[in-house]
Amino acid sequence: MGGRLPALIIKELLALFKDKKSRMAVIVPPILQLLIFGYAATFDLEHAALAIFNEDNGSFSRELVARFERSSGFELVGFVHSETHIAPLLDAQQALLVLRIGEQCSAQVAQDESCPIQVLIDGRNSNTAMLALNSVRTIVTEFNQEKAQLRGAGLPAHLTMRAWFNPNLESRWFIVPGIIALLAMIVTLVVTALSVAREREAGTFDQLLVTPLRPWEILIGKAMPGLIVGVGEASLIIAVTVFWFKIPLMGKLSVLYPALIIYVLSIIGVGLMISSLCATLQQALLGAFLFIVPAVILSGFSTPIANMPAFMQTLTYLDPMRYFLSIVRRVFLEGAGIEYFIHDLWPMSLIALVTLSLATWLFRHRMY
Repeated sequence: MGGRLPALIIKELLALFKDKKSRMAVIVPPILQLLIFGYAATFDLEHAALAIFNEDNGSFSRELVARFERSSGFELVGFVHSETHIAPLLDAQQALLVLRIGEQCSAQVAQDESCPIQVLIDGRNSNTAMLALNSVRTIVTEFNQEKAQLRGAGLPAHLTMRAWFNPNLESRWFIVPGIIALLAMIVTLVVTALSVAREREAGTFDQLLVTPLRPWEILIGKAMPGLIVGVGEASLIIAVTVFWFKIPLMGKLSVLYPALIIYVLSIIGVGLMISSLCATLQQALLGAFLFIVPAVILSGFSTPIANMPAFMQTLTYLDPMRYFLSIVRRVFLEGAGIEYFIHDLWPMSLIALVTLSLATWLFRHRMY
């Protein structure tokens, strides 16, 4: 084998990085996607447009309104003074919700009676509406508890909540580590899927066949740039996650990187399979994105796997991103050691073995 294989690997890396556009495509888009996902993709509710229709001017209602005004989850867009103004606000989406406080609210509270409070909400975006309702419920519940304690009536039970692994329940802590798995897959798959197809389209693949390189050497030479780029890209994203987004890495890199390498190898196998089957760059790109979209959906990145139909849950076991997504989040948030996710590691290793074996078989049978 001598220096043939290292020379081929260097040749592949030069083909990938010598072109300025290729360098930009490998480095810039993943960083931009990380920043966009990190800031834009969130399950937290912030600055939801709130209008208030306060028919009562007593102290109780004023204190409750002040509590909503101070909340970072809501942005007060105005006060409503007539019931006829509520519908136009919601119809025009000038307010997400309207809080209506009953006319005799303070007087009823003073007499130890319940006070009617109504929430009128725009339900066109059901997810946002549910988040807003949960925030309203939390504010009103905490306000009720404080008032009950001040009156000396006491509460039958005092609820104290403590969130493990994510004390402030910030959705960014959940989303951004998952982006490591997402972007590592995209970059690795595109690099490897284009490798053989690029040679065929350029007409240089035939020249490669007449070299002393054996088929398995050519395969390794095509796979190594994907491994180097995939792990390097993931390392860059991990650094941005920790130092830019300030998401704590509770576990050890020595635990995370073996899983990352196995994950990248499984994606390389898929990429080489696509590359072996395609004759042009356009076909390779279409094949890559044909795999990326269902892989992301089935991984549980945005939709919990437990909420999927049973047959779809079965399909997720074929998705390597499903396993690495669980691993990277557990290492980041829990500080989990390898013994805690061995049940995710061995299926991902099996997928890597199968995809690389199939890629080798396809490569050998389609070389000539």
